[in-house]
Amino acid sequence: MLKSLVAVILVLGLLYPVYTNFFLNKETVAKGQNHAADDFTLQDLDGNEISLSDFKGKGVVLNFWATYCPPCEKEMPYLNNVYKEYKDKGIEILAVNAKEPRILVSPFVEEKNLRFPILLDRTGTTVDQYKILNLPITFFIDEDGVIIEKFSGELTEKKIRSSVERIISE
Repeated sequence: MLKSLVAVILVLGLLYPVYTNFFLNKETVAKGQNHAADDFTLQDLDGNEISLSDFKGKGVVLNFWATYCPPCEKEMPYLNNVYKEYKDKGIEILAVNAKEPRILVSPFVEEKNLRFPILLDRTGTTVDQYKILNLPITFFIDEDGVIIEKFSGELTEKKIRSSVERIISE
């Protein structure tokens, strides 16, 4: 009986992340119900302090991720491609690593040749502030600092581009 219970708990524990990552959870913020993104300040991989408010006037793709998250790893090249194309068009990508040490994050970023800012949330303060329960989660924030869309789960490059077009500065 105990073995069966443990087996059921293990299966449910394994199925939940699969469910959340394969069945994309999109929240489009309804017109008139948009809300401002909470400001935060984190260090990048070089130790520089970066705040979300530093990018007021630009569209921001705010991605929460971790090195141990396969869907996060899969979407990183897509984010990199979009960053290269849109960085001179008023779009910034900020990738907030959730609670991992720099010693794990730096080699991952180097291996993937990521060019957008990687921020370290070592204490989980920003993860908690944004109520992040699973990874990856991506927020699309317009030039006024308003969250337009939120996606939970892995994004395709096409979806990232489509959402970036909604937040691009005019």
